[in-house]
Amino acid sequence: MEQLDRFDRDILDIVQRDCQLKAEAIAERIGLSVSAVQRRLKRLREEGIIKAEVAVLDRKATGTSMVFIVGMEIERDNYDALAKFRVWAEKQDHIQQVYYVTGAVDLIAIVTARDVEHYDDIAALIMADNPQIRRMHTNVVLRDVKLGLFVPLE
Repeated sequence: MEQLDRFDRDILDIVQRDCQLKAEAIAERIGLSVSAVQRRLKRLREEGIIKAEVAVLDRKATGTSMVFIVGMEIERDNYDALAKFRVWAEKQDHIQQVYYVTGAVDLIAIVTARDVEHYDDIAALIMADNPQIRRMHTNVVLRDVKLGLFVPLE
């Protein structure tokens, strides 16, 4: 993997904000040729620096408006627990993000659901399919204050 130079960082900054922007517009903004921008974008994708280019949906418009932040404790003696849960969670669309963390819980998950009853079904599934999860602590998100996955490039 090559070191990111100023042009790579400028390109990444721009595509994080609008991944549909054409290479021509990016080239004009940063002072490179269109072909140079296209080559750099191709390399950034191939090297996995650009992991995905997705549409961010309005949850309320889709009927999946609730978000839950779930802390999970895993069994300490079960060394495979994290790997098993990661594989399982990859297949669950309502589990949007999972973080392995320090502190009172071992995992933090961001879970979306239509309503509280739907979340209860998801939580029951998590516990049923993952016996290595000992306990779940759930927080209900009342309002989005800030959403994003933007990575600052300094």
